[in-house]
Amino acid sequence: MNFRPVGKTLFIAGVVTLVLVWALINMWQAGRKSAQQEPSPGGVPVEIAAIIKGPIELRRIFSGSLEPGAEFVIAPKVSGRVERIYVDLGDVIEKGQVVAELDNDEFLQAVALAEADLKVSQATLVEAENALEIATRELKRFETLRARGVASDSQFDAAKADQLSKQAAREVARAQVTRAEALLETARIRLGYTKITAAWADEGASRVVSERFVDEGETVAANAPLLSIVSLDPMKGVFYVTEKDYASLKTGQAASMVTDAFPDDRFNARIERIAPVFGQATRQAKVELRIENPLLRLKPGMFIRVAIVLDRIEDAVIVPEQALTTRDDKTGLFVVDSAGRTVSWRPVRPGIRENEKVQIKGPIPPDLEPPARVVTLGQQLLNNGSAIIVPDHAKTPPSADRETPAQ
Repeated sequence: MNFRPVGKTLFIAGVVTLVLVWALINMWQAGRKSAQQEPSPGGVPVEIAAIIKGPIELRRIFSGSLEPGAEFVIAPKVSGRVERIYVDLGDVIEKGQVVAELDNDEFLQAVALAEADLKVSQATLVEAENALEIATRELKRFETLRARGVASDSQFDAAKADQLSKQAAREVARAQVTRAEALLETARIRLGYTKITAAWADEGASRVVSERFVDEGETVAANAPLLSIVSLDPMKGVFYVTEKDYASLKTGQAASMVTDAFPDDRFNARIERIAPVFGQATRQAKVELRIENPLLRLKPGMFIRVAIVLDRIEDAVIVPEQALTTRDDKTGLFVVDSAGRTVSWRPVRPGIRENEKVQIKGPIPPDLEPPARVVTLGQQLLNNGSAIIVPDHAKTPPSADRETPAQ
């Protein structure tokens, strides 16, 4: 028996069956797609909303951090052993307050030595003045004797030279007194350096200790840091902007700020400085804010979000953001006719976006002036001139007065 013709017949029957199944599936999918895309004979059901006029803002949110309004490190001007530290982390200090003291025994001894040197110099000056007085009297005596012919010119000259020598010695003694006084003042100043004070330029402002670097008993060198002092009122907020937003910022511009530590509170701020250059690596510019902090709730290092209004239009034409539709790579709106039965496609130029609202840039055609209405749901089934079905509650066009938000 020969089974080869039977096998060939079965193979052909299987191929035909697969082709028929594939054709049926394609017909079913095409019919389903057509049923989904073709509107019903009465029109496409849609949702609509009114075009309104009102204010709209271009608001940007920037992330940054807080820094102290001022920060400096307190360090001794002389070396020595730390005897006392009067403040610690978090303490509030006033201008001129003594915050630490060094061991001053050596400096007290230096003052005593300088005082003794001054007394020696003063005694030397007295001695020189007395010698000059005697030499001056002796010169006058020889002057009288020479006039009478008793003393010779050489004796007079010797007396004059001695008087001049005593006069020079007095001037040297005076200079030594001045030097000794200066050395004593220097020793007293260095003694004063053992009491370390907090000093800054602002009057009446307080500061807070942010860090303590040494403990009592440690020996420190001159200019070694003891304490870090910061100013918490006002605070400084720092964030960075790109070229896109840079041109819209200016010094003195108002801003509002929130932080995770106080999520329900908004803090007022203003731009104080804008960097004139962009970073080579980041292509961003630094912006500094001034933030009043009278209750000292804000702390350096906190993460902040800063909101700044870059632009505001008081009488803008506004549509819901979901009304925007793309056709042939163009953005536009489907505008509902006055009877609420058909729509017209209108290309538009979107502007500022705020809270799901979009400004439409001019020039504005008459059919986009309020109280015109646009489709906000169902645009994917529409074309220019398509019939629509509007829900009963949206059939009556709202008045412009009712749709325009309060200013």
